[in-house]
Parts: sequence; structure tokens; C-alpha cells
Amino acid sequence: MTSPQTAGRAADSTSWAPLVVVLIGGFIAFLDFFIANVAIPSIQSDLAASAPETQLVMVGYGAALCVGLITGGRMGDIFGPRRMFLIGLACFTAASAVCGFAPSIWFLIVARVFQGLASAMLTPQVLAVVSHVYTGQARSRAFSAYGLMLGLSGLCGQLIGGILIALDVAGLDWRTVFLINVPIGLVVLALTPRIVPDIRTGTGTKLDLPGAALAIVSLTAVVLPLLEGREQGWPLWAWLSLIAAVPLFVLFITHQRRLAARNAAPLIDPGLFRERGFAVGVTAYFVYFMSMGSFFLLFAIYLQEGKGWDPLPSGLLFTTMSAGFFG
Repeated sequence: MTSPQTAGRAADSTSWAPLVVVLIGGFIAFLDFFIANVAIPSIQSDLAASAPETQLVMVGYGAALCVGLITGGRMGDIFGPRRMFLIGLACFTAASAVCGFAPSIWFLIVARVFQGLASAMLTPQVLAVVSHVYTGQARSRAFSAYGLMLGLSGLCGQLIGGILIALDVAGLDWRTVFLINVPIGLVVLALTPRIVPDIRTGTGTKLDLPGAALAIVSLTAVVLPLLEGREQGWPLWAWLSLIAAVPLFVLFITHQRRLAARNAAPLIDPGLFRERGFAVGVTAYFVYFMSMGSFFLLFAIYLQEGKGWDPLPSGLLFTTMSAGFFG
């Protein structure tokens, strides 16, 4: 008798519907890494925020996404990628609505952190679904579509944000860059149970909670001072945090190796890094987000606060990059 997993794979391997659904969910999550950049001056003016506080709106999302990504991926392995995709997307949609109606800058910052954590639950499941639903040439095309989605989310984020602010729907101004996620998220939430197969990859293992805690603390010890240290004049806490990150990462790696040696399902299998393809892929992924994310943020601030451009012209400037990407 054919198992549900095998049946789902056979039925959907020739259909692109599951791919389209999960890519749309992934697109809005990655888009939010960039779309709010052009809204910085509007947010700062409307909520009477300082420049460092406004930048925390961007930083909070990115930092939460980074520190939660490993745990989010592992939770998908244990509880199933479709289930975690739905939970992450539901939380992301709700957090987007909260961001859109935030009454103060710190309310918005906290909501963005929760939005980033939700994105960390959501985004790893896109590749997990693609890997299990498609095989052969279909899988190669699906991975290519994923790469296209990833690039377009960065290249088009500024333009979409500029258009939304320029349209000023119902006088919402910058709030539309967050509220646009709500109808899209609700549609994808409704379609996912009907179109995306319920894949169960877990083998009864439990989430490595100590490892997850170590990963989050270690990454926070690096990310937080790098993001906020310069704004605060590199205080002592920033340097102490960076120093503390070294033994924390050593402890995390040691813990993962110990679990791998006992076949106890670590968050990250250390053996993967001995494979050239995996190591190169992770490095390329890291360099892409480190360089592109910082460039888009700084360039958007420069165009609007340095050159006095409006959000729409600032966003339109990035269309040349989009055209080059398609080329």
C-alpha cells in the first residue's frame, strides 16, 4: 500500500501549484527584509523617532530572522515543513498587521522582532517542501525558481515599497508596506492545506533545546553589538558581547559534535561542513545577505536623507538592478 508521503510526492511532482504557494509565502517574508528601507524617513517623521530607533525597525527584523533560522529549520524537520510553514505564515501575517497599526516606534520595533521570528519559522520550510515534493529535473527547476524568488525579493523590495508609499492608500502612508502582507498571507494560508502535501520528516526525535538556546545566544552576542555598537559609540558592553561570543560558539559546536557522535539529532550536523558543496553554498548565502542587505539599507537612507529623494524615485532607481538580474 502506498504511503501518504509517496502518494503526495507522486501526485505533485508534475504540478507546480505547491511550488507557487510556498514561493509566495517565502517571497513576502524575504521582501520584508528590504521593503521597509524606503519607509525610514516616513516612519521617523510620523512616530517622532530618532535615527537609531528607526534603524532598529530594520535591524530588529533581520536580527530575529538570523538568530531563529537554525531553530526554525530544525522544527520543520521534527514537526513537518507544511505545519511549520502554516504556523510561521500565520504568525508573520498577524505580526504584519500589528506593524501596520503600530502607535509608537518601540511598539513597531517589538512587532518587527516578532515578525522576524515568524519569518525564521516560515522561510526554511520553502526549501524543505521543494526538496520533498519534486525530484529529478523538476527539482532542479524548482530550486532555480527559488533562487529567482530570492533575488527578486531583494531587488524589487525598494520599488514596491516606494510605490505603496506614493499611492498612500487610505492615507496609511508607510503602514501599507506592512499591511500588504495581510491579504497575501491570508490567501496563502487558505491555499496551503489544499495544495501543499503534508510531509512528515521527523523520526520521533526531540528539538535540541540546549543547542537552540546556545545558537540563539551566540548569534545574538555577535549580531546585536555589530548592529548597535557603532550607533552607541562602541560602549564596553558591545566589546564584551563580541568577546563572549567566541566561547559561546565553541560551546555550541562542541555540543553539536557530542550529539552527532551519539546519533542524537543535533541542530546542525557538523559533518555537513566537510562537504565542499555545502560549505561553499552556506558561504555564498552568508555573503549575499550580508552585502546586499546592508547595501540596500544604506543606499535607501542616502538617497532619501542625503539627497532628499522621495520614496518612489528612490525605489525606481533599483529597477535597473532588477533589469540586470533578469538579463
